[in-house]
Amino acid sequence: MALPIDSGTPNLQAVIDTISSWESPWSRDTRPPWGIHDKDPAPYNRLYGPVHPRGGVAGVIHHRGALLAQWGDVHRADLTFSVAKTYLALLAGLAHDDGLLPDLHEPVVRRCPGIGFEGERHARITWHHMLQQTSEWEGTCLGIPEQVDRNRWLDYQGGPAPGVKGDPRPLGEPGSRYEYNDVRINQLSLALLHLWKRPLPEVFAERILQPLHCQDQFRWEGYEQGWTLVDGRRLMSVPGGSHWGGGVSISALDQSRIGLMLMHGGRVDGRQVLSSDWIARMQQPCPVAPYYGYLVWLNQGGHLFAAAPRSSWFAIGAGSSLTWIDAEHELVCVLRWIDPARSNDCIACIMAAIESR
Repeated sequence: MALPIDSGTPNLQAVIDTISSWESPWSRDTRPPWGIHDKDPAPYNRLYGPVHPRGGVAGVIHHRGALLAQWGDVHRADLTFSVAKTYLALLAGLAHDDGLLPDLHEPVVRRCPGIGFEGERHARITWHHMLQQTSEWEGTCLGIPEQVDRNRWLDYQGGPAPGVKGDPRPLGEPGSRYEYNDVRINQLSLALLHLWKRPLPEVFAERILQPLHCQDQFRWEGYEQGWTLVDGRRLMSVPGGSHWGGGVSISALDQSRIGLMLMHGGRVDGRQVLSSDWIARMQQPCPVAPYYGYLVWLNQGGHLFAAAPRSSWFAIGAGSSLTWIDAEHELVCVLRWIDPARSNDCIACIMAAIESR
């Protein structure tokens, strides 16, 4: 049920009703085919971690310091898929702020030896490469080879796919090619686990969720084969998405609180939760993929969503889930389980509503 907060905004209810009618075509249960793993080659076209049925369309809009509207079950903890990648970027930022990761251009192997970054070419892979998805890392992580996601191409990238997903291709120098590859993201998560030497969900809850007063249910779950030893402790290495199950389940309302923290330069209630320097780094365009930053999508040039301001940036998950942030327009919007084909239409409707305020 829609719950407009600011009744002074013209046509807001009509906008919410329209967006609510553009529900994702994904099934509301988890019977196959569900998710994206079914498009992978056997034997990797299966789930390795838990999933749960999805909710309905939900959304939250904050504008100019006001909760403008919320609709649907905004307290329901739903799978976010690749929004979890952005949460890994926040954990990397906390490590940078704490001095655990002082140089983003340092090779990962220097602080995380013995986990797959050895070798002449791999030893040149930096944290910067991993965060921009340009590492060209080769190997197997959590039992899944990264070749499964080679040649993967998303509509957000534009143009034709470079090849058939899962087919082999020559690997280039780190930093030379952008590729949206969930196995390499899981390798980044493994590296962050070895850097923090603590379960990443524990760090995220303590350093992000608690200061933001997030109160709804939160889970970040791993694969059945995700246990690893870190300094003699058996810890779960969680995935940066739900491609093969697991990943982050969080409510739309708590997602919007994270978005507000990012919009406000990392400050919440007068406390600096994450440095503004790191948030600015996240929004720096990748040289070989200017629509991408540190595990976030950028809208410079309107490449991503034509209806959104060029100052907007996004955390995006399959299904579809959007966290839309725009400090220039004092806007944070979370959209859950909308039809991906109508994402730009949803954004256009919201822009029309807020521009009439």
